[in-house]
Amino acid sequence: IPQAAVLTRVTRAAVIEVTNEDFVRTARAKGLSRRRALWRHTVPNALLPVVTMLGLQIPFLISGAVLVENVFSLPGIGTLAYQALSQRDLVVVQNVVLLFVAIVLLVNAGTDALYARLDPRLRGRT
Repeated sequence: IPQAAVLTRVTRAAVIEVTNEDFVRTARAKGLSRRRALWRHTVPNALLPVVTMLGLQIPFLISGAVLVENVFSLPGIGTLAYQALSQRDLVVVQNVVLLFVAIVLLVNAGTDALYARLDPRLRGRT
């Protein structure tokens, strides 16, 4: 829930910031309705900070699974990691950590790919 609040706050701030930009004001002055200007110009340009925050929050939420699964006695990768750690099963701990690292790398790669899709200025860069 706290992560959702942070994401909502960033989204709101980004939309307000982009709404005050000149190109949105120009679109409104040319006769575009408020709703159409919002979805056509504001939202696509406000998505970059939202994607950034989401990319940072997903690994945090995945690592929080260890705590949530143990508090509520749920079976899962978090419980496996905790049990392996408490039993000093090094091989399982290494594999779970490797899995978490792979997930974080995939999320970062997905965030970068989404950035390139949302911002045409980044499409030519590698």
